[in-house]
Amino acid sequence: GITGEPDDTMIAAGAAKYKDEGCDLLVAIGGGSPIDSMKAIAVNVSGEKEICDYYQEAIDIKLPMMTAIPTTAGTGSEATQFTVITDTKRNIKMLLKGAALVPDIAVVDGSFGVSAPRSVTASTGLDALTHAIEAYTSRRAQPLTDGICISAVKRLFKYLPAAYADGNDLTARNETAIAALEAGIAINNSSVTVVHGMSRPIGALYHVPHGLSNAMLLYKCMSFALDGAVNRFAALGRAINAADGNADDRAAAEAFLDAIGDICKKLEVPTLSEYGIDKEDFFGNIEKMADDALASGSPSNTEKEVTKTDIINIYQSLFS
Repeated sequence: GITGEPDDTMIAAGAAKYKDEGCDLLVAIGGGSPIDSMKAIAVNVSGEKEICDYYQEAIDIKLPMMTAIPTTAGTGSEATQFTVITDTKRNIKMLLKGAALVPDIAVVDGSFGVSAPRSVTASTGLDALTHAIEAYTSRRAQPLTDGICISAVKRLFKYLPAAYADGNDLTARNETAIAALEAGIAINNSSVTVVHGMSRPIGALYHVPHGLSNAMLLYKCMSFALDGAVNRFAALGRAINAADGNADDRAAAEAFLDAIGDICKKLEVPTLSEYGIDKEDFFGNIEKMADDALASGSPSNTEKEVTKTDIINIYQSLFS
């Protein structure tokens, strides 16, 4: 079964089950892991190669019909051309993409998430927030996604703390579900940046849930990225009323960063050390993680140039 964030062995087992049962379509119910798994299983049963062989190439094959029913408000995978699968041999999280990976049907209903634990509500919601911020500040940002990015950011700052405080708050659940879908549509067109590039190696090596590793990185990475897109961060700061119309762009942008820090504290995001990751071991893997982050291509979407040294410095700062 899918026992956490998916890897290639789970996908192979799922594909074998699909064939043994004579299936002709796929339905995923759950968070990003089962939805991403559904996409990868569809590729495995339809192509001539294993899922890991598609790394860094577009997936353009006919897949069986896919229906996604998300029960978390986070990944937006129900609306994206991406799937993230761990390659257990290379010990990396692969970002796989192709228009064929967009599910045929997405059923989005906030009430499906009422039973999610508070920690899952927080980490998945902050994943959605990361998507919206990164898509809006990406080199690939465009007018068609700018509006939904701002909408998602506003919804999440307003309703994610409410969903975290009371999981049965259906208004908050529905609003965060809409925001996650909006943010998924946004990254499907404008992509992600340095946070996601650096997050995947942490998940691959230390099995930190994807949304949580994003949340751990969000403030530090966006603080780094700010100088490349001051006007964009300023617009977000004004959109959530962290800064008024009298503030200049730099002040409004920094106010938005402060708001990121505040919401992460409110949602009790742990540090790496609080999560149980050993500093010495982490530092021993930083070179590999930095290389893997750059190889993913995501950091290059950041408006500010991102070097390997920059990534190493940000990783090290997570323990400061």
